Formats: sequence, C-alpha cells, structure tokens
Amino acid sequence: MPIPWKERWFDDFAVGETAVFGEHLVSEDEIVEFARRYDPQPFHVDPVAAMQSPYGGLIASGWMTGAVLTRLMCAHFLSPSSAMASPGLDELRWLKPVRPGDRLSVRVEVLETSRSRSKPDRGVVRLLQQAVNQDGEVVLSVHGRAMFWSRP
Repeated sequence: MPIPWKERWFDDFAVGETAVFGEHLVSEDEIVEFARRYDPQPFHVDPVAAMQSPYGGLIASGWMTGAVLTRLMCAHFLSPSSAMASPGLDELRWLKPVRPGDRLSVRVEVLETSRSRSKPDRGVVRLLQQAVNQDGEVVLSVHGRAMFWSRP
C-alpha cells in the first residue's frame, strides 16, 4: 500500500505518481474580498462592471486561484513533518476563468526528484500542479518545486 501523501518524506516520491484531492467551493464574496485587498480590477470586484468585461461576469483573480491551490496542497499533500519550503515556481498559467460557484480540486504529478548534493538530508520534488474545476477543466497550471527532508 502506498504511503499517504501527508506522511511522505523526500525518499517516498516516485516520478510519474499522480494524485487528485480536495475541494473548494468558490463564492462571490470570497472573490470580491480577495480582489478588493490584492487585485482590485473591475471584473474581480464589481459584478455589474464585470458583466461588461470580456468575461461577461465576475471572475476570481488568478492569484486567488493560486492561493486556493496552495491551501489544498497544505491540507492534503504536504507533510507537516517533512515539507520544508518551495524554492519557486515555473510556467504559471491561468487557463480558464474561475467563477462564483466553481468547485476546485487539485491534480498533482511528480515530474522529477533531485537529492541535494551539498545537503543529502533533503531533496527537491518537481511537481505539475493543476487546479481543476467541477467540469474537469484545468483552470491553473504550474510547475512547482517543493523541498522535503529525507526520511530520518
């Protein structure tokens, strides 16, 4: 039986493994609250103005979608014992608008594992992380890197 994601150390990840997890219901209030604070463009904060935008209605900030993905990663994937931090992201893409009422989940694929040469007690796992809506459409895609401690 595979080791649960939340219990994994660097040594437990294998290239090609995939996982799907979590669910987050996006609300209009959440979209507007986040955008007012961090991304106050009319199509994120004003439902009336958003109707006149190319999106035809209110949409979430891409940064909010990324924050939802991160929250679901913390809740379902990253081990509190072994996850250290992320040295960065590559190829961040917002592929489809996220709207009020969308239900987002996360799909992850392990792309690469690389043990540190200078600090062999840890390694980096390169992941394809995707936020997926209720219709199975990928709304956000990013290649992330996560550092994990090696198994003690």
